[in-house]
This record gives sequence, structure tokens and C-alpha cells, in this order.
Amino acid sequence: MEPYYYGQMNKIQQSAYHSIKTGLTALEPSFSVPRLDGRELTDIFFKLRLDWPEIFYGVGFRYRFYQHAENVEMIPEYLFDKGKIKEHQKAMNARVSKLVRPALSMTELEKEQYIHDFICSSVRYDKLKKPYSHEIIGPLGQGVGVCEGIAKSVKILCDALGIWCIIAVSEANPDKNIKYRHAWNVVRIGGSYYQLDATFDNSLSHGGEVRYDYFNLDDKRFFRDHEPAMYELPQCSDGDHFYYKEKKLSFTKMEDVGKRAQQAVRKGKSLIFHWRGGHLTREVLSELLSIVEEAALKKEMHARISLNWPQAVMQVTFAGDHYGEQVVMEEANEGER
Repeated sequence: MEPYYYGQMNKIQQSAYHSIKTGLTALEPSFSVPRLDGRELTDIFFKLRLDWPEIFYGVGFRYRFYQHAENVEMIPEYLFDKGKIKEHQKAMNARVSKLVRPALSMTELEKEQYIHDFICSSVRYDKLKKPYSHEIIGPLGQGVGVCEGIAKSVKILCDALGIWCIIAVSEANPDKNIKYRHAWNVVRIGGSYYQLDATFDNSLSHGGEVRYDYFNLDDKRFFRDHEPAMYELPQCSDGDHFYYKEKKLSFTKMEDVGKRAQQAVRKGKSLIFHWRGGHLTREVLSELLSIVEEAALKKEMHARISLNWPQAVMQVTFAGDHYGEQVVMEEANEGER
């Protein structure tokens, strides 16, 4: 299958892409590529590494050219020396094989959830932003990563399990205090495309509870709290198969929330649900809080809501004592804006 970003390029860009991939795969100290300006080469190099996260070791380049030459000489910057790269490659291949083995006979959707749950339960956000955290060796080798490394890890695991997957990237937006680019994935499940942000779900998953607020969303829902993608993406128009709706945890009626809250209190569990009974206003939130608190009081307990407002997803926990704040706003992000 043709790599996604390669397919968006013209012939000369594709020729440069091929030359760069060949040189990086062979770990060449320098190699010749068709002469394009520096900005265009940078874009091709960047897109190539979105298509091929297994090229985790080639992180930048310089180039030199002669005035009338048709090609330029590219001098790549490698994260490690050749011997160390080969060690890491061997370790990554073994790690990916071991991780995907339990999922080989699963359905497409089960495979996707397996990968998502691995990220949410086994990877910590790296606030120090070490260089390897931007690559698959962070999440898969060290158990730490930033959004770029996490999105690349999701892609390489999807690739290994035969799921169509690409990495999407948005620019920083200083006006909104978003200081960094953000990366996530688009997957194709059952022939339809969906937005998947394992990093955002990782930031919301606490105490053994995995969240699915950003699991298989359509564009409309997803871009409520994501910046536009830098490059064209497949249209994700199916809004009926996001996780909470599939699991019958997307409610339109207050009484359904009340029933589920009573069940959760009885079982001593928390309740995570999505509200789609109209706009989530402060009045609606207040009514929802009253309903879950009423369910809690029947067992001499109190309720607390952790709210992801843009996605209208709530995690309700119950305890014997008042928490103080009964509603806590949770901002899904990559650990640091």
C-alpha cells in the first residue's frame, strides 16, 4: 500500500522522498537527492518520518550543493551512532512483535482498542521532552513519550496488526497558549475513517481507569478541542461509532444517568459517560450533578464529577466524605500545553 504522505507528493518530491528513505535506511553518512529548496526538502523529510516511524534515528539534516548541479548532497543527523541504531532496531522489532502477539486474532476494532489501552496504561508523558520521547523508542522502549512519540507508536503497532493508520499533526497556536505542535492518528476501521488521540486519553486516564474520550471520533466532535491539521486528512464523517455510544454509555435522558449512577454506587465503581441530550450548559451540568448525588446519598455517599467539557464526557466517582469541589474541570492535553 502506498504510504499516505508520499501519495500527496508530485513526481520530483516522490523521487527526493525515495532517495532520502534509501539513504536513511542504509544509515549512509550522506547521499544525493534531487535539488529542491530547503523548505521543500524539510517538508518531505518530515512527512517521510510520519509515514515510516521505524526510521526513529534520522532526526534532521544539513545539505550542500554546487551552483549548477541537479542534485544536492544531504547529510543526515542521526540520534545515535550506527552500532547503537542497529541495537535499538533489534530491540524495537522484538518489542513490537511481543506486543502485537496477543492481538493477532482479534477483530480490527479490538486490535485498535488493545493498542489504545496499552498506551493509556503503560506510557507516561515525558515532561522533560527527551529526544527519544519524540520517537517510538520512548513509549515502546522506555515507557515514556510525548504526543509525537505516542502517535508514532500507535502507527507502528497498527501497521504490525494490519490496521490502516496515519499520523496527523497540528501547528502550535500561541493565541490559545498552545506552545507546541500536536500529533495524533487517523485510523480506518470497518471501512470508515476515525480520529484517535491516545495522548489526550492518556492524560485523562487515572487510577487504572482508561478513558476513551478521543477514541474513534468524527471531525466535528474531534476538532472542538484540536487545532486544524497541517496536512490534508481523510474525512472522518461517521459520528455514530465513537466509544461511549458503542458501549451504551452515551445518554440523552437524565433518568438513564440516574439508573447507571445507582448501579455504579451499588458496585462500588466509578461511572464514565458521555452526555448528548442537548448542549452541556451549566444548568444541565447542575441537574446531572443533582442526579448522581441523589444516587450516592442513597448509599450514604457523595458524588464528584471530573468533566471534559468540550467532549461532554464525565467521570463520576463516589466516596463517603465530601470532596470539597464537586465538579472538577479536566483539560485533556499532552501533559503540557
